[in-house]
Amino acid sequence: MIVYGIPNCNTVKKSIDWLKSHQIDFEFHDFKKKGITTEKLAEWCNIFGWETVLNRKGLTWKKLSKDEQMAIDTQDKAIAYLIENTSAIKRPVIERDGKAILISFDEERYAQTLA
Repeated sequence: MIVYGIPNCNTVKKSIDWLKSHQIDFEFHDFKKKGITTEKLAEWCNIFGWETVLNRKGLTWKKLSKDEQMAIDTQDKAIAYLIENTSAIKRPVIERDGKAILISFDEERYAQTLA
C-alpha cells in the first residue's frame, strides 16, 4: 500500500497515525519531494473526479485570483495546475495493489475499506 501526500499536512498525519495504530504497513510517497506524474493524476481524477482531487480549501488554491480559479475548469487544466502545484492535491491518496482506493481521511471509510 502507498500513501501519497506531504508529511507536514495534518490530514496526512491523521491518516498515517490511523494506519500505524491498526498495524497496516505502507510506503509513503512525498509528492512534494518525489513529484507525481500526469498519468497518476489522470488515474486519480478518473476514479475520484478532478474536482475532488483538486483541493480548493488549501492556501495554494486560495492564493489564486478568482479569474485564475475560474480558468481551471476541465480535468486537463486541473492536472496541468496540480503537476506544478502539488500542494493543491487533496491528500492523502491511498493506493492498494496499484489502484487508488481512498482520498482524504475519514476514519469510518478507512475502517470499512482497510480494516
